[in-house]
Amino acid sequence: MDEVKQLVTDIKNKNLKPIYFLMGEEPYYIDKISDFIESTVLAEEERGFNQMVLYGRDVTIEDVVGNAKRYPMMAEHQVVIVKEAQDLSRTIEKLTSYAENPQTSTVLVVNYKYKKIDKRKSLYKTLKKTGVVYESKKLYENQVADWIRRVLSPKKYSITPKAAQMLVEFLGTDLSKINNELEKLQIILPKGTEISPEHIETNIGISKDFNNFELRKAVGERNAIKAYRIINYFSENPKDNPMVVTVALLFNFFSQLLHLHGLNDKSPRNVASSLKINPYFVNEYISASRNYPMRKVSAVISVLREFDVKSKGVGSNSVPQGDLLKELMVQVFN
Repeated sequence: MDEVKQLVTDIKNKNLKPIYFLMGEEPYYIDKISDFIESTVLAEEERGFNQMVLYGRDVTIEDVVGNAKRYPMMAEHQVVIVKEAQDLSRTIEKLTSYAENPQTSTVLVVNYKYKKIDKRKSLYKTLKKTGVVYESKKLYENQVADWIRRVLSPKKYSITPKAAQMLVEFLGTDLSKINNELEKLQIILPKGTEISPEHIETNIGISKDFNNFELRKAVGERNAIKAYRIINYFSENPKDNPMVVTVALLFNFFSQLLHLHGLNDKSPRNVASSLKINPYFVNEYISASRNYPMRKVSAVISVLREFDVKSKGVGSNSVPQGDLLKELMVQVFN
């Protein structure tokens, strides 16, 4: 995020590079940087003649280079944006010759999503010398809640840890989807609001009481009544609560508990760092480790592996998801 801020600052200050090669697994920042260049480098009246958007599936590298070598008309720069450039992956190294001597009056933006070029090859090395190479890396799940807070803070909003976790659980690590939901909330809620689980439930439709986050907590506390109540809700709403997601989350939880049992230093700070979890949830994990000794954790992990296969339809095609979940809970709590 700091690298993105620096890039944006440089572009605002007209400290422009002739090539911006934006690559990586996380498309959110690639889109943000590309859109920012598209909307700010040229004045509105200059864009008609000097701004062009190409799509990788429709052009060749030769087409891209041909457009990049044009001179601007009545403007200091022209902007050429290549979207979905990953469709040119087989021939992308051909861009090297242009990168060695780029047109200084052109700002070429290459959006190379979900992939990255080989850092050992000449294109990468050349781009590093003459332009900007930005790699947008996928965030780990434990990093997304902090990212949500950092996105909201400049806009005068905050969010509770549970509300942030609900978004992560429901939307995964897709930053674009999460940002879209946050923008909806900012339209509805006044500045200065601390976004709560109630706001998430009311405006996004994620249940604050019946979700995988609450199930994990109930299982960790060995609160069977609450766990079965959540499982019953999942059984009645299988499309919104697929079993494969529930099993994966519980598997990750018990794997972390196994890791916790193996730690010599069980201080909250070390537990948060070692398990890569938000410090807010450390006590929940420590409490769960007391409820599930190491031998029981190992047994539950074996059970979860078995039910992971069943959740994908192997050997249990005729068994309803709700019945499988109830059977799973019986084995976890026994």
